Amino acid sequence: MFHPNDTLQHIRQNKGLWDLYTRKEEYSPRQLDRYGRFLYAYSTNQDVLEPRVSKHLVDNGYEIEYPDGKQFAVCLTHDVDEIYPPRKHTLLSTLTCFKRLDFGGFKQQTFWKLHGKEKSPYWNFQGIMDLEEKYGARSSFYFLATDSDIRRFRYNIEDLEGELGRIVDRGWEVGLHGGYYAYNDLEEILREKERLEQVLGRRVTGYRNHYLRFCVPDSWEILEKAGFGYDTTLGYPDMVGFRNGMCHPFRPYNLRTDTEVSILEVPMIIMDGTLFDLVRSYDEAWEMTKRLIDTVADCQGVLTLNWHTNNFNCPFRGSWPRLYENTLEQCYRKGAWMASGNEVLRWWHYNGR
Repeated sequence: MFHPNDTLQHIRQNKGLWDLYTRKEEYSPRQLDRYGRFLYAYSTNQDVLEPRVSKHLVDNGYEIEYPDGKQFAVCLTHDVDEIYPPRKHTLLSTLTCFKRLDFGGFKQQTFWKLHGKEKSPYWNFQGIMDLEEKYGARSSFYFLATDSDIRRFRYNIEDLEGELGRIVDRGWEVGLHGGYYAYNDLEEILREKERLEQVLGRRVTGYRNHYLRFCVPDSWEILEKAGFGYDTTLGYPDMVGFRNGMCHPFRPYNLRTDTEVSILEVPMIIMDGTLFDLVRSYDEAWEMTKRLIDTVADCQGVLTLNWHTNNFNCPFRGSWPRLYENTLEQCYRKGAWMASGNEVLRWWHYNGR
């Protein structure tokens, strides 16, 4: 077993792993997608289903301890992109309910506006927390606090003041889902952070950017300056797995300044939409998920999930919440510590990492 401060030394000994860990190829990317993102499709490392860097560390004596002697961890997170269903979602949901002869669901999806904003099908945070509580788990909800979006205005964070209070009162986390234009703009991130904190009435420590827009290493440096404790944006929008070979939280390394950035990165491993885009059936999605669970458990790592809140009450995506609950149940049976991003951050600090 070696001290956490020796982690970088062990990775540096292997140039290939060091380049992967630091995401060297993203410093001068040859290609970005239409949203300005570096995709898995552009990477020289196509073996992202194996956490090569974490495996190297574990093979060389890297050991992790989790609460209550748990062998691995699951970080549960939710991007809150939608509070009120857009027209396309309402149409698809009502058609799905009609085909299933689900007239109760049809009524909920179609006429919720008659009963007030809080009756929106996507205003479902208490139900998500109830589900997670069954398995002794807590999660993080990342809310937008911007008026600027590439597609349409999403929601006013001020409308959710009471709901945010209920979330944190139950012990779950509220973090910032940085706006589309925030990932490389310190002033914009600070504005959004201040707006959310004013509504929430407390400091915000967790962050993930909308659309997974991210620039290595600039975004880490900006988030550090903005006062965040951790980020969990690092994951591909077009592939599940381990973008920098890590299934453990880590301190990013800036190759330009040759220094470690103090923010903690909790890499995202599975995002709901990406997973289902990769497969042809629910069974294939479940097999892929079980493979990643087992891989992270073998490394005593942290499996970070991103399940959007609007997919929990979305009839035309009915298998998505079923897969989430099956994942919770599987990880519970395997003895995982299932926690929010902020709990992971506090645990890493507590253990001197």
